[in-house]
Amino acid sequence: MGLALMIVGYVGMLVGGIWLLVVAFKTSVLWGVLSLLVPFAALVFVCKHWDVSKKPFLIQVGGIALAVLGVLLAPDTMTNMPQ
Repeated sequence: MGLALMIVGYVGMLVGGIWLLVVAFKTSVLWGVLSLLVPFAALVFVCKHWDVSKKPFLIQVGGIALAVLGVLLAPDTMTNMPQ
């Protein structure tokens, strides 16, 4: 169960991240390049352009939550494996 949640979470983070980059590049090339190269520039973009970046950002956050939940559940499944 934990591994499945981690995989779904990672896919969600990937999809949300790529979608957010596409939205940033559609807004302007400068925002796109900054989102790629400067740490936290994507977060500033989300704050300034919430109306267009809400869905991809929330998909990323949901993916992070699922991945963390999967990591928390994974050790439990690993200890119950037969030897």
